[in-house]
Amino acid sequence: MDAALVTALGVIGSAAVAGAAAMYGSKVAGRAQREGTALTGYDNLTARLVAERDKAEKDQATAEQRVDVLELEVARLRLLVTQLGGTP
Repeated sequence: MDAALVTALGVIGSAAVAGAAAMYGSKVAGRAQREGTALTGYDNLTARLVAERDKAEKDQATAEQRVDVLELEVARLRLLVTQLGGTP
């Protein structure tokens, strides 16, 4: 074998190794991007769920206050009916 043939075989081998490394690097980069997208999506979903939960808790507190007000109104009306001689 002469030097030119050895050099050519070395270049071909180097190109194959470089190609394999590029393919592997591309797969790793794609996986990292997909995982990053999944984490971002998870974070957005979590934030939306927390906001929805907070709104639901606020709505529940408002509804409970309204129930208390209505119960007081019912008690007042029952007392008024009783004072006027009726039966509630």
